[in-house]
Amino acid sequence: MAKPSVSLPQGTRDFGPDVVRKRNYIINTIKSVFELYGFQPLETPAMENLETLMGKYGEEGDKLIFKILNSGMSDLNNGLGDPKNAEKATQAFEKVLQGKNDSNLTERALRYDLTIPFARYVAMNHQQLVFPFKRYQVQPVWRADRPQKGRYREFYQCDADVVGSTSLLNEIELTHIYRQVFVKLGLEEAKIHLNSRKILAGLAELCGGEQFMTDITVAIDKLDKIGMEGVMKEMAEKGLSGEQTAFIEAYLKISGPNSSKLSMLKDLLQNSSQALAGISEIEQVLTACEGFSPVCLFDPTLARGLNYYTGLIFEAKAPASVKMGSIGGGGRYDDLTGLFGVKGIPGVGISFGLDRIYDVLDELKLFPESLQVGTQVLFFNAGVDEAKLAFNSMQKLRENGIRAELYPELSKFDKQFKYAEKKNIPFVVIIGSRELADNNCIIKDLRTGIQQTISLDNLYTYNFI
Repeated sequence: MAKPSVSLPQGTRDFGPDVVRKRNYIINTIKSVFELYGFQPLETPAMENLETLMGKYGEEGDKLIFKILNSGMSDLNNGLGDPKNAEKATQAFEKVLQGKNDSNLTERALRYDLTIPFARYVAMNHQQLVFPFKRYQVQPVWRADRPQKGRYREFYQCDADVVGSTSLLNEIELTHIYRQVFVKLGLEEAKIHLNSRKILAGLAELCGGEQFMTDITVAIDKLDKIGMEGVMKEMAEKGLSGEQTAFIEAYLKISGPNSSKLSMLKDLLQNSSQALAGISEIEQVLTACEGFSPVCLFDPTLARGLNYYTGLIFEAKAPASVKMGSIGGGGRYDDLTGLFGVKGIPGVGISFGLDRIYDVLDELKLFPESLQVGTQVLFFNAGVDEAKLAFNSMQKLRENGIRAELYPELSKFDKQFKYAEKKNIPFVVIIGSRELADNNCIIKDLRTGIQQTISLDNLYTYNFI
């Protein structure tokens, strides 16, 4: 019999104990800040109806949605030997691969992000919710993307959203949440980039009309990848004139400190009221975040491709010393629930990229060393009676919040010492025949090699640090 092949799907990973502890450190840090700002936890199913997701992420995003094949697929499966059925199946698959839908083949999909499922939840439950409703959500999402460093097909998002309020105070608080989380994680060199879809809409308005909005934002979003020349070429291919592409180029070349960029932009877009409204909002948020570390930057080239943003948009970027790019993003969406037939519920939210933040902290060696310590105390197994006393002593330590375990088999001490060392357990407690008779125990700190004998009565107040 051939040896079975054991592997993981591309873009997915196993997480061992050390990695899980580090991931939990990030998640718990983010959650603690969310809770400080009054956000409540929420979870939604891993899969959604395909119609819930399709058309919400733009043409490129729709192609990355993981579709789930219908169980049975009876119409396509029955008689596939028939050339007509085989051709029908092939056409259905090609249609789905192009980002379109075929209900004979698939009706459900894995979550692409957490925002659209949240909007669906609000639309379904808006009559019971208390507005403004502030929720946070930490769950995995899936994208049929090409795996590469910092980009996975299964990854976690950590989202915070406020719905039912148009106040700019929400954007200011979300910016502060980014700041507080990054400071707690040691990422003071991260940067928070800000722009507004109102500014981008004003740019499109002055370049021929709103019909160019998607083409312009999609092209600008690729600026880092294809460069200015590539953006101009793509704009020309979309039907914009030389004068219009030159106007966009002037917009993209705006640079300098925040105040200079905003001043130049006011001059360039002075004939668009919506662009000026967007600039005003950016100015208010930046004023409320002066003196920040991480730094807040107005970035006119920020044009996140998601179709549902209507106001301020965020992108958090890793420190320049790490080649990672975005580690978070978000924005305002003033009618997202309208996609599901419930009008008039504005919202704004941000997301942390857990997996990318993990890679950044790992590369910069910013995880606390204490995360690698699970068990604090290992009790040696030195015999039947000794193990009974060790077990009872261990249980008392556990009741006092000390993480402890008893080596399960009677083995040579050398083997038990190696077990403790491999698991990074800092203390061992030995109760041998002599200690059993004298009601004592030996405590050894494996980090320093210091060993002492104490009464078992004093074990439960010993400082295992």
